[in-house]
Amino acid sequence: MKVVIMAGGKGTRIASVANDVPKPMIKICGKPILEHQIENLKANGLTDITLVIGYLGDKIKKYFGDGSKFGVNITYFVETYPLGTAGALFKMPELKDDFLLLCGDIMIDVDFNRFIQFHKQKKALASLAAHPNGHPYDSSLLVTEITSPSFPGTMPVNTHKVIKWLAKEDEREYYQNRVNAGIEIISPELLDITKKNFVPRHPETPDKIDLDRDVLKPNIESGRIFAYDTPEYIKDMGTPDRFYETESDLQKGIVAARNLGKKQKAIFLDRDGTINKTNGFITNTTQFQLIDGVANVIKKINKSGYLVIVITNQPVIARGDCTFEELQKIHDKMETLLGQTGAYVDGIYVCPHHTDKGFPGERIEYKCNCYCRKPHPGLILQAAKDFNIDLEHSYMIGDSNRDVEAGQNAGCARSFKIDTNNGQQLIHIIDSIIEF
Repeated sequence: MKVVIMAGGKGTRIASVANDVPKPMIKICGKPILEHQIENLKANGLTDITLVIGYLGDKIKKYFGDGSKFGVNITYFVETYPLGTAGALFKMPELKDDFLLLCGDIMIDVDFNRFIQFHKQKKALASLAAHPNGHPYDSSLLVTEITSPSFPGTMPVNTHKVIKWLAKEDEREYYQNRVNAGIEIISPELLDITKKNFVPRHPETPDKIDLDRDVLKPNIESGRIFAYDTPEYIKDMGTPDRFYETESDLQKGIVAARNLGKKQKAIFLDRDGTINKTNGFITNTTQFQLIDGVANVIKKINKSGYLVIVITNQPVIARGDCTFEELQKIHDKMETLLGQTGAYVDGIYVCPHHTDKGFPGERIEYKCNCYCRKPHPGLILQAAKDFNIDLEHSYMIGDSNRDVEAGQNAGCARSFKIDTNNGQQLIHIIDSIIEF
């Protein structure tokens, strides 16, 4: 698959780090950001690369040449004036097949073959890499379609089809931390559709085209724009703080370790009584409150390189006390509150079943002895499959014996039980794991 990298940024916000080179050429741990990207692409067998250059583009050309010394083939498209984030794509006749598009100023280490496989399975016009980050409140967010359960007793399904795009300026209350990461696979069919319908927003430069506003968002209604969720390392290098944080992560090996082609390590957390305060069942957003200190400890896990996976029994579904839609809103509130502190979870796994019967309004189809309800290990094993997790180097933490047994049954390195609503205990355990 051909790769196009937009490498013409000036880097105004990061000028204090380097202001004499284009942003993709800023060095991190001795190499330009762009070189780190090219190494990641080459490791995935992606060697046909076009760099779109503009501002100080000669410095990029001089450094990379034809790409041969880096083991790839590099060609160039030169913007004589800014064409926006997508204008160049419409002037490149070689884009006859689906292609991978990257921003040249993001640090990445991605298993692109997984991403490509996802795109092909979906037969997408565009597949957008999406991930949780520590600042969702000032990021563009993708909302995907959640279908109703197909069969009695089953869970709703995330189709990954994008149904809404929340820009930074859009009004939002509670939301899932699914940030558009700046990596896309695009079909030329999408470019053809855009050509037919495009109305220039800049009359003085009619060929200036914005990828998000002019290409992707207008085609959400097609039902063929998909979000590819990944916990892999993708970080915008737009500010000095993010630059230095990424430099530290690179030195610690965190960047490479998050590639899904490698075994991951995770900390599995129960929800009620471990993350949020509980005194009975949580059935609506007004009842949901984070335990004091939990957001900061999850943020610490995020920075350590461990994935954070929530594993939760929610019998409120089987009891008829809460709908799946209400449960999703509760989890959206959790992600929103965590994001306000710079913390995030990488996955949420829910068991809606319960064996006890006789509740008013109960849903009989969810009354069963399933394999996903803790202390059974089903949810942990599913997460391990989805995220390529090494359970022997992962941990389970919760406030009940069920949580401990679930971790043991899944083969986790160790399971910990804390007192309900005791954030300090959670902090001490996380400190011991990370130091260990």
